[in-house]
Amino acid sequence: MQPEKLVRMANQIAAFFKAQGQASAPAEIADHLIKFWDPRMRKDILAHVDAGGAGLDPLARQAMELLPRKD
Repeated sequence: MQPEKLVRMANQIAAFFKAQGQASAPAEIADHLIKFWDPRMRKDILAHVDAGGAGLDPLARQAMELLPRKD
């Protein structure tokens, strides 16, 4: 999947959980990605983060640090 699309989706998820409370948002975002994103999508977004993570919301970027690196 294109990184731009994954970034847009991750930022939408981050916006939703930000409204729920910023303190718990990164963990909630990571949990959502683990439950609902295909492992290939998580692998691709983590590769994007490793390449600099351009365009990611700060909360989404924090959530990426909580994702397991192996699926």
